Amino acid sequence: MFNGIKKAISKVKEKITTTTLEEKDLDKALWEFEINLVENNVSEEVARKLTENIKSALLNKKFPRFTKIDEVVDNMFKNLIDETFQQLPKYDLIKMIKDKQEKPFVIVFIGINGNGKTTSIAKLCYKLKNEHNLKCLLACSDTFRAGAIEQLEKHAKNLNVEYVKHKYGASPTAVAYSAVEYAYNKKIDVVLIDTAGRMQTDKNLVDEMKKLIKVIEPDFVILVVDSLSGNDAYYQAEIFGKEIPIHGYIVTKVDADEKGGVPLSLIYATKKPILYLGIGTGYEDLIEMDKEWLLKNILK
Repeated sequence: MFNGIKKAISKVKEKITTTTLEEKDLDKALWEFEINLVENNVSEEVARKLTENIKSALLNKKFPRFTKIDEVVDNMFKNLIDETFQQLPKYDLIKMIKDKQEKPFVIVFIGINGNGKTTSIAKLCYKLKNEHNLKCLLACSDTFRAGAIEQLEKHAKNLNVEYVKHKYGASPTAVAYSAVEYAYNKKIDVVLIDTAGRMQTDKNLVDEMKKLIKVIEPDFVILVVDSLSGNDAYYQAEIFGKEIPIHGYIVTKVDADEKGGVPLSLIYATKKPILYLGIGTGYEDLIEMDKEWLLKNILK
């Protein structure tokens, strides 16, 4: 995965290490580098910052005789990623769930159809139940998409957890409210609420989501985005974020992402963390996102 960014970094390091480090020599190499980053789903803002940092670090600098310039470039990436992660809120979701005195801990999942939202809910449920011994309840608040209730119901049965559903066309807020009330009475630890795949430009659907959030007052809101959607991932995050108090992201289909720009650009542009990454089709294929994982997959 992420071969696109890796190739872009390799190309610029090769050109820089075989060129005199003067401005006229660097400009062409760094221009091509910036374009390559953008082509691999790195946002223009992040690509520009990287090229400016590399130019500033290398231009007219005198390095010790045996300095490896390619390591200087790698350090530029490490510094940018360090800087980006330092600006992110630090959420320990498992600790937050366990520390909440009055159960349940309520998580609402939002995102457009096709991003892998329902599957991500099932994967997180699997992790919470099997790795942390937490009792979970799934709520089918997507009452619009044909097959949505059956899909979540099937996951609930596979995972051997309870679920709450109403009929198609029912109020999503009513379903969520029923689920939270049921979980409270049954002392269930976590409620995971699936919602309709709302297009971020559909005002009526976004208003329905805002109503659900206001009534339910969830402890956490996760936006699920597709790593293969490129710049649209940042667009979704920007538009949804203006309307709904998002805490962080799950990025799906990372295992199929040859470019690799979405995770880096998403956290850089929005200053909100990616909590988990979907790396396969199995329930166990959900991993935590951290700085070292990102560095390993970009620079190695």
